Amino acid sequence: MQNKLDKIVISRTDSIGDVILTLPIAGILKQKYPDAKIIFFGNTYTQPIITSSVHVDEIWEWAEFVKKDQKTQLKWLKSQNIDAFIHIFPRKELARLVKKAGIKIRIGTSHRLYHLTTCNYRPNFTRKNSELHEAQLNTKLLSPLGIGGNYSLAELNHFVGFENIPTLKDNFKALLDPTKINLILHSKSQGSAIEWGVENFIKLAIELDPEKVNIFFTGTEKESEYFRSLLPIQENIHDVSGQMDLFDLIAFIANADAIVAASTGPLHIGGILGIRTIGLFANLKPMHAGRWQPLGNDVVIMEDEKKSEKTQPLLINHRSIIKGVYATALKRNKPGTR
Repeated sequence: MQNKLDKIVISRTDSIGDVILTLPIAGILKQKYPDAKIIFFGNTYTQPIITSSVHVDEIWEWAEFVKKDQKTQLKWLKSQNIDAFIHIFPRKELARLVKKAGIKIRIGTSHRLYHLTTCNYRPNFTRKNSELHEAQLNTKLLSPLGIGGNYSLAELNHFVGFENIPTLKDNFKALLDPTKINLILHSKSQGSAIEWGVENFIKLAIELDPEKVNIFFTGTEKESEYFRSLLPIQENIHDVSGQMDLFDLIAFIANADAIVAASTGPLHIGGILGIRTIGLFANLKPMHAGRWQPLGNDVVIMEDEKKSEKTQPLLINHRSIIKGVYATALKRNKPGTR
């Protein structure tokens, strides 16, 4: 293995939460190879997440890459002078192209059969039955580069480098109340998690003291169809669903005080931005909190103690969540904190 690497590609072409839990890889690589260019190969819609990390130097968009024919793709990869290519999210067609392009260091898990012929470094570990967190599992793919050790979640959070935060637009800033806890309720997950249920989120919003908590329901326009007509008309409850792109959402979360959500992208954003992040999880492998809890310094996990069926909503007590929300005010009012 060569000691100096000038160009390293991290490939993770899936969703927001997965990308966030991969960002520590960029920070760890920057520490090991400070002069290397770190490139993140990802989906177009996760670009606002990737650009927020100070450790990523360049982004390649998967959607633009697949528009090219295979011959053009191969020629382009060859022209990039890549030293190492790390397949965090494996894609068979991409692994084959990376090998054909003659990239010297090609890293992928040994548990993908096609990696036997396409990757020359294949760390042997399994995600399915592991007790490790997803972000910790990602670091296992760095072992061929001489990077090892058992990283704690606190250490991995340090390596995210989520510092290039977009500026919050004035129309959204005007909705925030500095005298109250500005709380985001993200009730849906686009199928990525077992949810708590829209009815429970609405019940929570009603039970929270309007004199203490300013509430925002977020989500896509399509997701809003599940809750918009059900929201109570209260001065402290705001529906901002369908109004924000991902840059706006990152900025809004950064300026809020707390978020409550199931295991989905906005929950992970809240975690790495350091706001009170209350995650709702099922005690069911492989989607339990031990594997997917958000990174962050102010993360609170609420877990359904029963082994939930995937078709049933989470069973989590409202009172425990309310207690976690109100604790945000106590923390925020302490000297030296948010």
